Amino acid sequence: MRTLDSLALFPLSDVVLLPEVSVPLYIFEPRYRQMTRDALEGGMQIGMVTVRPDSVRDMAGDPPIFDIGCVGRIAHAQQRPDGTYQIMLIGEHRFRILEEHARDPERLYRSARVALLEDVAPTTEAELAAMESARDTLLELVDRLIRRIGSAEDPERALEAFQKLESPRLVNALAQSISFSPIERQQLLEADSIVGRCETLSELLQFRLAATGTPDGGSTPLPN
Repeated sequence: MRTLDSLALFPLSDVVLLPEVSVPLYIFEPRYRQMTRDALEGGMQIGMVTVRPDSVRDMAGDPPIFDIGCVGRIAHAQQRPDGTYQIMLIGEHRFRILEEHARDPERLYRSARVALLEDVAPTTEAELAAMESARDTLLELVDRLIRRIGSAEDPERALEAFQKLESPRLVNALAQSISFSPIERQQLLEADSIVGRCETLSELLQFRLAATGTPDGGSTPLPN
């Protein structure tokens, strides 16, 4: 198990970073400006973590957070004249917090010792077949959702772009691009295998389709 002895933690209530996808962030609080400066001078990494929903009101302090987060690499950073930053993070590894460090008087932000988590990839013939089946179901649901909500001018082209992605990137890109709630994205982040994340994503899409209904007020059968 690979570990990082000290990873800066950036808790947010409305952003969940997943591997292989990017997210733009505006950094304005003094503690997170310090965090960004330290990251830019060091390993270019920030640990994105999600605040537990019942603790959002405590964002100004150190609210409870989920144990599973995602290491983000700073791909681009621009400091503004007022000292704030615009940065682009790219998700690299999921991690589990092993121990949060005691607050250092000179360090305004939280940090922790973390274990890097590897996504379990299918290897056996049965696992590969399960992945292919889960992928087919996912793409069918995405196609139906695109056509249902009219989110693309050219549904065929949009679906073709998704079909070209390898399964891990497909799942993570969809999880980031569809307007899931933070708790739903956290659920996806915590899945420890690509097949499991794909299946969880399909379940969330089935709920989304059921909620949107059909234009004529009827319902569309969903795959079992």
